[in-house]
Amino acid sequence: MFEWMTGLVESSGYLGIALLMFAENLFPPIPSELIMPLAGFNAARGPQEILWVIVSGSIGSLAGAFFWYGIGRWIGCPRLKRWSERHGRLLTLAPEEVERSYDWFNRHGGIAVFIGRLLPAMRTLISVPAGMARMNLVPFLLYSTAGTVLWTSFLALAGYWLESGYTAVAEYLDPVSTAVVVVLLAVYLWRVATFGRRQSA
Repeated sequence: MFEWMTGLVESSGYLGIALLMFAENLFPPIPSELIMPLAGFNAARGPQEILWVIVSGSIGSLAGAFFWYGIGRWIGCPRLKRWSERHGRLLTLAPEEVERSYDWFNRHGGIAVFIGRLLPAMRTLISVPAGMARMNLVPFLLYSTAGTVLWTSFLALAGYWLESGYTAVAEYLDPVSTAVVVVLLAVYLWRVATFGRRQSA
């Protein structure tokens, strides 16, 4: 996969970077922690400008975020409540918890989206509840853009400054990404195991 990403970035330039970052949001095993430092490294060698590397990466990533926001809007709170009535344990959500989550996101959705776009694994997931809560599109895009540009800038500039050592960025961030996924999975399994107990409390 690394050779394929390298070839796409080198042959397709900014469009390739945008497409890879879009794909990363749809299929997280394609890591932004490697795409953007690689693109920054290429910019340091001369074929591309670092500013446009950041812009193209951010556009691709935001397109992916908007896709999942649309999925969230399609699901919506009423549909999720119906699903939770039938499959509550699997979803680890009861209808009243869906309602509370909806209210919480309406109060704190902006900062949740901003922080979520800075966290590995959460970067994709945070767009779904934003869509489900019918978060206004303009604030969603503003907070998503702020978090996304910070993340892509950090990764691209790290690759730009480190040049041939850009793969060190992925080596340091990969354990963090793995830890986030493990924690999310552990929380999900805990919620499944304690679903009945939480309902009777």
